[in-house]
Amino acid sequence: MLRTYEVDVPIPDSNHPDRHGVHVFTGVTDSPAAALRRAHEVYDAALAAHTAGREIPDSQPDQWGVAGLRPGWQMEWPAARAGLGNNPVSWTTRADFAL
Repeated sequence: MLRTYEVDVPIPDSNHPDRHGVHVFTGVTDSPAAALRRAHEVYDAALAAHTAGREIPDSQPDQWGVAGLRPGWQMEWPAARAGLGNNPVSWTTRADFAL
């Protein structure tokens, strides 16, 4: 079954070791393994386009895409984690939302 997944990839700043963050990818797929694969694929495509001086590709039909790149920040793919997407600001998860 296709569901929305989130992939969180740690990103340390190679120019400033005290700075670190997480690059978040989201999209639709059928498993955590497929989510990791798709996140890596869209990142690689975005990096290739950026390196060639082209615009970063728009999101794919399966909603996977990259909104931007951070030069100097390195993706730590071996530490990436994937799971079902959870949007904490979604209107369906707000405390004041009632059906």
